[in-house]
Amino acid sequence: MNQIIVVPDPLNPEDELERLARRYKAAGGLGIQVLNTLGTQADGLLNRLPVAVQDQLTDATRAALTQALGAASRSRGVVPDQAEWLNATVSAAMGAAGGFGGLPTALAELPVTTTLLLRVIEGVAEEHGFDPSADSVRFDCIQVFAAAGPLEHDDGSDIAFLSARMALSGAAMQAMITRVAPRLAVVLGQKLAAQTVPVLGAAAGAAINFSYTKYYTDMAHVHFGLRRLSVEADQPHEAMVERLRTQVLALK
Repeated sequence: MNQIIVVPDPLNPEDELERLARRYKAAGGLGIQVLNTLGTQADGLLNRLPVAVQDQLTDATRAALTQALGAASRSRGVVPDQAEWLNATVSAAMGAAGGFGGLPTALAELPVTTTLLLRVIEGVAEEHGFDPSADSVRFDCIQVFAAAGPLEHDDGSDIAFLSARMALSGAAMQAMITRVAPRLAVVLGQKLAAQTVPVLGAAAGAAINFSYTKYYTDMAHVHFGLRRLSVEADQPHEAMVERLRTQVLALK
């Protein structure tokens, strides 16, 4: 049975652009605050991981993304989308469980968390009137992961992820996953390393998963909010990206 997508009411472009700019600007702060609270700097976290894990992290992330692409879509046909606070809470519980047993359980939790994050992104796409089962929308859902991770300093340059676009095909989807995986691997690697900290592993996993879920929810709203605005205003998507860039810079 085809899924019914509810088309949201039309937006005021200027008001929505300002709202999206504020959401984009504020998105990364929580993750950085979490690490500072734990007394750990993001730049040194990856060095905590065993060399073998560091070497395999990109491949593991690519595999997790590929697995999540199918699992997230299938789960939406069984379990309805949840409120944002509940998604973040469930993600935090997963992070705590992953950190409780150190690196082995953290690695086992990695694809589960990736699936949850992708599922959340798909839910946001539908909220903005897009069909998550459409190939073009699934492509965009993976593309959201190209945004700067919540543990990275974001100076606004990563807004370019919103304008990237490729011809749609199965090969293009795999190419997108391959392009996104190294960057996401750094973000998830920082999470894995924090989860291996003695005693604090479970707490770190919960706090970081919570902030990741909040961050990628915000990035998905920005991404699909812009796509929706470009359709409603009948303007090129690249033009909307530039207008958002102007709004973000104006908030400094």
